[in-house]
Amino acid sequence: MAKKLRIYELAKEHKKSTKEMLSLLKDEFGLKIKSHMSVLSGDELAIVEEYFGEDKKIKEEKKEIKAEKKSEEKSLEDKNSKNKKEKKSSKKKEKKKNKNKKQNKRSKKSTKREVKAENNDDGNIYIPESISVKSFAEKIDENANQVIMKLMGLGVMAGLNDQIEFEQAELVALEFNKEIAKEVKLDEIEIQEKDLDFEDDEKDLQTRPPVVSVMGHVDHGKTSILDAIRDTQFASGEAGGITQHIGASTVKINDKEIVFLDTPGHEAFTQMRMRGAQSTDIAILVVAGDDGVMPQTIEAINHAKAAEIPIIVAINKMDKEESDPNRVKQELTEYGLVSEDWGGDTIMVEVSARTGDGIKDLLEMVLLVAEMRELKANPNRAAVGIIIEAQLDKARGSVATVLVQKGTLHDKDYVVTGSSSGRIRAMFNSKGEPISEAGPSMPAQILGLSDVAEAGDKIFAVEDEKTARAYADRAKEQKREERLIQKSNTNLEDMYEGIEDGELKELNIIVKTDVKGTVDAVSSSFSKLSNEEVFVNVIAGAVGGISESDVLLAQASNAIIIGFNVRPTQGALQMAEENNIEIRTYSVIYEAIEDVEKALKGMLDPEFEEKVLGRAKVQETFKIPNAGMVAGVLVTSGSIPRRAKIRLLRDNVVIFDGEIESMKRFKDDAKELNNGYEGGIGLEKFNDIKEGDELEAYEMIEKERE
Repeated sequence: MAKKLRIYELAKEHKKSTKEMLSLLKDEFGLKIKSHMSVLSGDELAIVEEYFGEDKKIKEEKKEIKAEKKSEEKSLEDKNSKNKKEKKSSKKKEKKKNKNKKQNKRSKKSTKREVKAENNDDGNIYIPESISVKSFAEKIDENANQVIMKLMGLGVMAGLNDQIEFEQAELVALEFNKEIAKEVKLDEIEIQEKDLDFEDDEKDLQTRPPVVSVMGHVDHGKTSILDAIRDTQFASGEAGGITQHIGASTVKINDKEIVFLDTPGHEAFTQMRMRGAQSTDIAILVVAGDDGVMPQTIEAINHAKAAEIPIIVAINKMDKEESDPNRVKQELTEYGLVSEDWGGDTIMVEVSARTGDGIKDLLEMVLLVAEMRELKANPNRAAVGIIIEAQLDKARGSVATVLVQKGTLHDKDYVVTGSSSGRIRAMFNSKGEPISEAGPSMPAQILGLSDVAEAGDKIFAVEDEKTARAYADRAKEQKREERLIQKSNTNLEDMYEGIEDGELKELNIIVKTDVKGTVDAVSSSFSKLSNEEVFVNVIAGAVGGISESDVLLAQASNAIIIGFNVRPTQGALQMAEENNIEIRTYSVIYEAIEDVEKALKGMLDPEFEEKVLGRAKVQETFKIPNAGMVAGVLVTSGSIPRRAKIRLLRDNVVIFDGEIESMKRFKDDAKELNNGYEGGIGLEKFNDIKEGDELEAYEMIEKERE
């Protein structure tokens, strides 16, 4: 029986990704291959196998060349060993060479440019992933025609301006007895951290104050609790001392300090975490005793857990008769937060921001958790911190709030943060008072940066202005280049390729559904799909529409969002599109589970891609005899064509998904309602329409997988 192979099997056999194999078959052999499930057999398969046989021969030749070179080196080494003086001299030379290498490394570290494709002091020639024949010849200092001849000998037909891959260049270089190395581009922000930060010795560390973020659902009392801390008088007679001038606050209790970040909630510190900055040590989760767990409460829990920081729950509004702390504790157990008095490990404190009851207990619990975590830093070193807030002030120029994490920041220090640099002209504490220095965990507002810094970036104190400016200029140049390249996140389509290449080890999923039971069922089903190559991890699950906060969490955690009978808000859609975050919505659970399962096996079928055409807001409803309920709408984005499929959304939960039965503009029938226009829309066999509902028009477009 004739041999047959599917494309993905052929790719696996020859240690290539499916995408690479599909591209090779199309470009090299002109074969019309539809997908990785297509079958190759007969003459076509024979030609491809012959091609890979020749490719194997080239690799064997490469091994032989390397072996011959190694043999020559060994022979030379044997000759040198006969003469003791030469051996001793050789050792000295080797020692000197190693010393030079170390000096070169230090030199490269001090300048920290990107490694360029040129002859470096270490003797290597650095070549990018792809390079023109002409440029390659110049790099290895050989005649271009000779290089072309060597390529022809390897079966590669290429002209002066044609591109060759690194592997081909490496074979040619060996023909000229030269070594080349692959060019590595370094991230300038990472370079700043590697160059200017370091781990401190344990003996140099001293206890530092904890940094706390207050999170929770809107109107549950986040700001009120911060105000209560400010107004509380302690046994020492000192006021709390909390202020909100610079985006961070400090408070004293029992002669110890606590620092609060006055962020607007979980979104802010997740944005920082997304940039690689861990700004917070402890999260206080505020839950209203009369309201219980709400959607933003769940979001805050998910964000705090993703940041891997301890959570202290403040059950607020305990001065109200209707407050029920036991109900709150019960609801929180569903999200993995079990109160200590219920046998769990989560500290929960009953407080009233209005009366001040329990506030001191809350702060003492913060100090207890901080003590258990043994938060320490070295104050006697060059400062390293994080930008909490930054803005341009017309009178004072670029202003930034810094949270010092290591060392001590001094007035007049030279600093660099991302693509901004400068010398600190003035520095203020959390009360807005001028200060000359700020130690670990202390917030400070600084003036003097060349540009507006970015929240979440690290800031470093350096020796002089020249050093600060050099780092900032290189980061600015890299940022300019990166604007042209859009970052890609995980999606189901390229997941199998990632697994094959050994790149994808974990698939993070965020689940949003219309009912609570679905969350648990889906999370359990997804977790069971994990295998030896990839771990499927549901990092968050909640009831309700897909919000911007979900997209932000997906971006920070490199996750995909899967929704059941729910839809994203307009803002979430836009944010997801801008940041390449994949949102997949389903009406049937098993379809989603099948998609993920097939993706893990590299068997996803060609799909239909949904294109959202527009949205409209229901402003009023009319009951028309013999026609049912008609929605009077205002189109808020895009357009609503009569031919489109339509969804009715209530709080971003799908209530109806079907066809448009009628569309009118004033009294006339209409084929389409454009953005900003009003009209009437009737839904096919559906009358449960209410004011405030949204209509979303969409169409399904067949999308061929690459």
